[in-house]
Amino acid sequence: MKVASLGVDEPIRVDNGRVQDIVNELGETAAEGLIQMALEQMAIALGTLKDSARRMDDGAVVVQAERLSRLAWQVGLVSLAGVAVDVADCARRHESVALTATLARMDRIAARSLTEIWEEI
Repeated sequence: MKVASLGVDEPIRVDNGRVQDIVNELGETAAEGLIQMALEQMAIALGTLKDSARRMDDGAVVVQAERLSRLAWQVGLVSLAGVAVDVADCARRHESVALTATLARMDRIAARSLTEIWEEI
C-alpha cells in the first residue's frame, strides 16, 4: 500500500495598505513596536485557544478565536483573521472534527503570517 503525502500550501494575505497606514501614522519604530505587541497578544490568544480546544471548552475557544481575529485585522493579517473566524464558527456549532482541522489550518497560517508581516514593514 502506498501512502501519499499531501502538501498544504495556501497563500497568506496581508493587507499591505493597513500595514502602511500604521507605519505612516506612527513612524517605523513605533509601528514595529505596535505590531510586536499585537503579535505577542495574538500568541497569547492562540495558546489559550489551543488549551481551550484540548479541554473541549467550545465557549472559551469562541472567545479566544474572536480575540485573535480582531487583533489580526488590526494589523492587516487578513488570512489569520479569517481562519480565526472559521475556528470560532466551528466551536460555536460544536463541530469537533471541523474544529480540529481548522485549528491545524490556523496554526499553519499563524506561523506564516508572522513572517509575512515583518516583510511588509
